[in-house]
Amino acid sequence: MTTEVPADEAPAAEAPDPELSPADEASVDEVPSHEVPAAVRWRRRLAWGAIGALLLGGGGFLYAGVEARDAPAAANRALTDSAATDAVIAEVGSALAKVLSYSTGDTAATAQAARALLDGPAATQYQQLFAQVQQRAPEQQLILSTRVVRVGVVQLEGDQAQLLVFLDQTAQRKERQATMVAAQLSVTAHRKDGHWRITELKSR
Repeated sequence: MTTEVPADEAPAAEAPDPELSPADEASVDEVPSHEVPAAVRWRRRLAWGAIGALLLGGGGFLYAGVEARDAPAAANRALTDSAATDAVIAEVGSALAKVLSYSTGDTAATAQAARALLDGPAATQYQQLFAQVQQRAPEQQLILSTRVVRVGVVQLEGDQAQLLVFLDQTAQRKERQATMVAAQLSVTAHRKDGHWRITELKSR
């Protein structure tokens, strides 16, 4: 069993370079890395959809449900403690919406949110890659918005949580039509000082 939050209850908050179509992005794999646009390189390296055009997989929550059933019920509070499960869903969903959204006119706010909400490998990788976005901000003229559509808690034990998250990401560039993509992430979070911080992010 997987705990889910409907789209209208999930917290709201990078998507690929809006000039690239899915077919164009597929062809990027054949281009030398130094010629690939920065936004695409970031998506590829992040591998968890921060700016990625990752298509939603229909079997994601089925997979999560199988994992949850395989875990001992006494240890996996996602099966027994709805209040604790709702708390991790709310905090992780809100964190993702903040760190995966930005305006190139004000990247400092996103960077600050990342420092507060990410930890471990997720924080290290994010800081390295977001620095590239900040460098290119003046020429990008991009506003990226990320909305959490659904969250499923796969495992909740002690101060560790494993989640499956579905996102919608909208990219708006000046004088261009907005584009939207969907992303699916596996998220690991750790509770520290009473709050959940994201420590790992992986695409699915």
